[in-house]
Amino acid sequence: MDTAALQKSWQLVAQSGDEVPLYFYSHLFLSHPELREMFPISMAAQRDKLVGALGRIVSNVDRLEEVTPFIQQLGREHRRFSVVAEHYGAVGASLLATLQHFLGTDWTPQIAADWAAAYGLIAKVMVQAAEEAAETSPAWWTADVTAVERRTLDVTVLRIQPRQRYAYRPGQSFAMEVPQRPRLWRYFSPANAPREDGSIELHVQLVDGGQVSGAIVRATRPGDAVRLGAPLGTELTLPEGARQDILMVAGATGLAPLRAVLEQIDRTWEATGSAPKVHLFHGVRLPWSLYERELLTQLGRRPWFTYTEVVSDDASFPGVRGLVGSVAARSQSWRGWSAMVCGSPPMVAHTTAELAAAGMPREDIRSERFGAIGDVNHPQHDARSGDGQ
Repeated sequence: MDTAALQKSWQLVAQSGDEVPLYFYSHLFLSHPELREMFPISMAAQRDKLVGALGRIVSNVDRLEEVTPFIQQLGREHRRFSVVAEHYGAVGASLLATLQHFLGTDWTPQIAADWAAAYGLIAKVMVQAAEEAAETSPAWWTADVTAVERRTLDVTVLRIQPRQRYAYRPGQSFAMEVPQRPRLWRYFSPANAPREDGSIELHVQLVDGGQVSGAIVRATRPGDAVRLGAPLGTELTLPEGARQDILMVAGATGLAPLRAVLEQIDRTWEATGSAPKVHLFHGVRLPWSLYERELLTQLGRRPWFTYTEVVSDDASFPGVRGLVGSVAARSQSWRGWSAMVCGSPPMVAHTTAELAAAGMPREDIRSERFGAIGDVNHPQHDARSGDGQ
């Protein structure tokens, strides 16, 4: 398999932009119309997911050991769409037809064979991962909405109760589907550590034009049943026996997974009297978006916890103003600390760069990137502190 030729051919195809996924899905649905009902009514976001996933896989095909965990996760995640092994053949045929269409005379017998081999390898890894996951867990869990609280103008707190045991670690996330938007899954992070009663609290930020966030804020009601995918992610979870002091930087509802970790640390402190030092910077655009001020202020009475509010867009705010990443980076020396960063992709990128420039090793700066898998629940705005998860 000529991996360099695969990458080069993909680069050529990708130059056609949105025409590529449009052709792919047209071919797939014309060839297999029965598959259309597995996809959302609006395909705009789905087109981006295909291109992003294929681009990442192909660009790393010469380092398969590095991209295999990502491919396996794709296989496990596709279980919630009721994807089974035979569907991969239909997708592969449409993928090859799309490549042939856009490569034209560059679609040689050798490149066709290489692409078929590469897709076969990827599909095998995905199918095996899905089959292994099916032995230990369902494709999704059903949960009942028990409360919906509009906390601020743009933040709603959703409380759900899974009908069966749902195990996760503080700092992880899961994909969720609400009945108002079937087949549109978005990632959310529990804002609490696991509870004895199994209930989960989610922080949902209303996003301009967001199909799912708008449905949750405006239409979701107690009694609705939602579906949850398997929990995933380790970057924002505490390593076993962690003792290193932690800098937390959150943008808007990017606070949620960090709040769950704080709850975990607080439980350990109450039980043992020991906890790492934690300094949380919570950034928002406007002061009324500091939706957890009361809880975090109370937690600030703990000897191990410090809380700093940062507002970016209100010149009248009497507290700290600016971009939360910049404020956190310049507030003190973080030598010996690790960092957890959560918010929109631009906010995370900006904060990571600021902390690195201030001397924190990049390997000590942790954040999750669920956008690589496709379904994300954050606004694609700038690096201002209010951009949320």
